[in-house]
Amino acid sequence: MYGYYGYGYGGGNTLYTVSIVLILVCVIFTAWAQYSVNSTFKRYSSVHTRRGLTGAQAAQAVLRANGVGNVRIEHVSGSLTDHYDPRGNVIRLSDTVYGSDSVAAVGVAAHEAGHAVQYAKGYALIQLRMKIIPVCNFGSKLAWPILLLGFVLNYGVLLFAGVALYALATVFQLITLPVELDASRRALKALGGGLLGENELPMARKTLTAAAMTYVAALAASLAQLLRLLAMVLGRRSNNDR
Repeated sequence: MYGYYGYGYGGGNTLYTVSIVLILVCVIFTAWAQYSVNSTFKRYSSVHTRRGLTGAQAAQAVLRANGVGNVRIEHVSGSLTDHYDPRGNVIRLSDTVYGSDSVAAVGVAAHEAGHAVQYAKGYALIQLRMKIIPVCNFGSKLAWPILLLGFVLNYGVLLFAGVALYALATVFQLITLPVELDASRRALKALGGGLLGENELPMARKTLTAAAMTYVAALAASLAQLLRLLAMVLGRRSNNDR
């Protein structure tokens, strides 16, 4: 009936098939990345830092090493619910990080402090991400209703508009990845300045690398979904031109 299901167009069918394969690969990759971050955090949560440094103390030390002050560090319930809130200028550390002296906790806390440093230093990509968040959120919510309406009405302009709106979510993921990598880089640089021992720093790096893979997976999944939507729209258009 519809071209995007594989009827009536050759190239579009190939593109759609490729996108489905990529999505399946991304699902597996995402599951692996989530398992990896959980298992890595659990493994190094049992390794206590030589200095007895807690997550909260590590975050404060990273801020101090970068000359950043006036950032509050608070405890928040949950596991791996750690985040930096730029609106309140506060780092919130979870139950498993705030008071823990494990290498994993120190790595995660230092990473969140890295985000605070990014804001304090005016890191361009994190400022860009903050500016586009409202637009990306609006676009991602509006994309699916517009796409559905475009398919129902068989109206090409709406279809391409829906794809363009969804693409905003992909742009957000594209910007988020280097932001997260940079925060980890800043964290590890500070931790390597004497906060962690030589044998402890690689463990913290592995913890943050595993966490970074979840952002790689999110970007890959968003790109694959964008490709699938584009294949569906091009397929419908090709079918209508016949």
